[in-house]
Amino acid sequence: MNPRSSRLLTFAALAVLLAATRMHHFAVVPDASWAAFFLGGLALRGSTRWAFPALMALAVAVDWLVITRSGMSFWQHYCVSPAYWMLIPAYFAMWAGGMWLRGREAGFDGRGAGLLALALPLSVITCHLLAQGSFYWIAVAEPTVAGWWKNYTDWLLPYMGSAALYVGLAVIGHGVMTQLRGVRDGHAATH
Repeated sequence: MNPRSSRLLTFAALAVLLAATRMHHFAVVPDASWAAFFLGGLALRGSTRWAFPALMALAVAVDWLVITRSGMSFWQHYCVSPAYWMLIPAYFAMWAGGMWLRGREAGFDGRGAGLLALALPLSVITCHLLAQGSFYWIAVAEPTVAGWWKNYTDWLLPYMGSAALYVGLAVIGHGVMTQLRGVRDGHAATH
């Protein structure tokens, strides 16, 4: 598969993952948006100029669809305060974490696992700080530092867990595909 086709396939997979899980916020299947942006930065680092805005537009389109299908106005929905636009830098924090990891050329070894264990939590912490922090300080009627901290810490681990789940599954899937390609290429070389 040529690099362009590979990038488009990767983008399509991330878009489907984002849309399929974002449509059901707080459902049994956790939202994969944060992981999709992290994986996008990791896999599509050289395509940031088109891939990041396209995934961002998809996230907003899904939110619009979900909100308007429930009979509410998108612009009057509780979650769509002026802080909603802070999702752009918040999600870019996830993307940047993936790009940073890709720039370290981390493989499937101890060093790669260590770098992933550093990049993903720092990306989630930053994303959550921007997304939740902006929402809390802009949209909550009477914000307090104690209220913000409680809200931040109450939601940090669930977001961390869902991002780690999807990124972990992607890493495992990539490892399996790499092994299968190696077996196939080795088999083809012997015939």
